[in-house]
Amino acid sequence: MEGTRSGWDRRRFTAALAAFGLAGTAFARRLWAEVEARGALTLEAIKGAEQLAGLEFSDAERQLMVKGLSELRDSYLAIRELPLDNSVAPALLFRTLAPAGEPPRSGSQPRRSRPSRGARPASDAELAFLPASELGNLIRGGALSSEELTVLYLERLRRFDADLECVVTLTEERALAQARRADRELAQGIWRGPLHGVPWGAKDLLAVRGYPTTWGAKPYAEQVIDEDATVVRRLDEAGAVLVAKLSLGALAWGDVWFGGMTRNPWNTEQGSSGSSAGPAAAVAAGLVGFAIGSETWGSIVSPSTRCGVTGLRPTFGRVSRHGAMALSWSMDKLGPMARGVEDCALVLEAIHGADGIDPTAESRPFVWDAELDLRGLRFGYLESLFESGPELGDDATAEDRERAREWRAIDLEALAVLRSLGVELVPMELPALPVSALSFILTAEAGAAFDELTRSGRDDLLVRQIEDAWPNVFRQARTIPAVEYIQANRVRTVVMREMERRLAGLDGWIAPSFGGDNLLLTNLTGHPAVVVPDGFRADGTPTSLSFNGRLFGEAAILVLARAFQEATGHHLRRPPRFGDL
Repeated sequence: MEGTRSGWDRRRFTAALAAFGLAGTAFARRLWAEVEARGALTLEAIKGAEQLAGLEFSDAERQLMVKGLSELRDSYLAIRELPLDNSVAPALLFRTLAPAGEPPRSGSQPRRSRPSRGARPASDAELAFLPASELGNLIRGGALSSEELTVLYLERLRRFDADLECVVTLTEERALAQARRADRELAQGIWRGPLHGVPWGAKDLLAVRGYPTTWGAKPYAEQVIDEDATVVRRLDEAGAVLVAKLSLGALAWGDVWFGGMTRNPWNTEQGSSGSSAGPAAAVAAGLVGFAIGSETWGSIVSPSTRCGVTGLRPTFGRVSRHGAMALSWSMDKLGPMARGVEDCALVLEAIHGADGIDPTAESRPFVWDAELDLRGLRFGYLESLFESGPELGDDATAEDRERAREWRAIDLEALAVLRSLGVELVPMELPALPVSALSFILTAEAGAAFDELTRSGRDDLLVRQIEDAWPNVFRQARTIPAVEYIQANRVRTVVMREMERRLAGLDGWIAPSFGGDNLLLTNLTGHPAVVVPDGFRADGTPTSLSFNGRLFGEAAILVLARAFQEATGHHLRRPPRFGDL
């Protein structure tokens, strides 16, 4: 009988494929050739796998494993023969623990703030930095046309991209057509809402029909996906105007993409952080009215902090991810980045809810109430993290320590401002659970999302080829045992339950943006967060504070964050190099 040392013989192999109608096909011949070429597993190879998993078996136990492990490997090979697009999600879906009937912390009808402007500003620079809400009011009132504003932003994107490296593709033809339609509709008495005619930018992991969707990575630089992502379609329906696809760190990590490093408008010697690098830089520099970013573990929070913009990471499942690059099916989230909290609320109004395509997306009430009484809100704050300040590694320099002291003082001052607003603040702490150890959940899912890239060797085309970059992490992901991945998700359930217990009676909690495990924990549990600038260091660069909410409780954190912005005005400052021209 023809056979291989892997544990399969030709007869059993053919019978297995026959069950799927594949026996005798070219696919079957290729797969058999690969199985034959693999050779036998050795006891030493199994011992090496044990070391990676932190286990130890006897030689007798290893010998018993050889045949079964060989068959498992052959199963892997069979699965790899079937092409899997990045858009194909696993059959297992992550869900938050949000109660189905929990009422929103707002009224039943939206209450937006009153328009503050009726006339166009004197300079184009001042106009470019207006919040999206005010731009929409000017367009609706006839003081400004959408086409005029779109042309202004396209010119600024061209002029400043050499400084910031934040633009992947201008969508000029599409943008001008949308702007002219917006103006025609207003002339006919048709108003689509507060974003009508307002130009925006999309992180280039969102599919836009007719334009490249590069994911910031050289292997996908020519990729065109023939559909619009759900958020793109919903913003089209809201009357917004897409002017550019903006940079992201390659495959949603960092600020380095195949076109360079996206820069921080407050200090162009510095990267803008990532992975929503381009959206943060473009909003901060007044190149778009608002942008859509994404977060898996800090990709909205970090660049919003670095660039001094307001970023909203909605509850997991609040916004459909259809048409967005998948990195981690159980952690990815899409959200707005803007120059103020109310802009984020208006964008969330337009994009939230199930679409019947993304199976994790839910339709839960979201009602923006700008007049919600703060005196009825009760928020926790992570007392020990505010006292200790940002965490520093063993290699921290004296300059790092001074910057951390600055940030701690700014955060404590921000707490004092919040107390003065009348909101009740109570000290709380995060659960003492091994949250940081759960980060390999993201590693495993990202490794699966880009497994073909790793196996093909095309990961060599990514710009960053260092220890702390995707090519190396994707390879490490291949060593994560399935059992450990499942165990980690069971611990994740324990963390989620404990957070619900601790949040009883609270509308949310306030945290230093990078203190302890808060950022990772909230991305694992699916809790929403809005990050806003809370001050500036002596060198002129911004710091931030994070407002974290109950599941699907964005309304409460947005109204508190907006009150903080109105009391402090930090969000109104402009990076001088871009705001004075």
